[in-house]
Amino acid sequence: MTRNELRNIIKPMVAQCIKESLLEEGILSTVISEVVKGMNAQLMVEHPVVPIPPPHKTAPPSEVNTKKLQETKQKMLNAIGNDAYNGVNIFEGTKPAPAPQNQNKHGPLKDTDPHDAGVDISGLFNNNWSKLV
Repeated sequence: MTRNELRNIIKPMVAQCIKESLLEEGILSTVISEVVKGMNAQLMVEHPVVPIPPPHKTAPPSEVNTKKLQETKQKMLNAIGNDAYNGVNIFEGTKPAPAPQNQNKHGPLKDTDPHDAGVDISGLFNNNWSKLV
């Protein structure tokens, strides 16, 4: 008996067994009902688009704000102790953090200053890495 003859005998028997198991044991109706349930659960609902307000423009610091900031820095230095860092002003050259421009901003860099240059990696591949490997 050749392979094709065997296939012609077995294929109809397997197809009949599958039909019987799907229809008589209720497997097909169970699958169909689960698919219908899944399709009904995924209805799309359209929501109106909420306009995003323009970002707030930060006003230049006024003299009052600058004076208040200097007072706050001085209070912090006094609280730490002026000689705690050998008389070094640890707030020298610092500026206040920028106010958040968009409250709905998402992502891993949401709290990062957009003007921050980041870390310079330009010289990363200038070294001869083959010696290290």
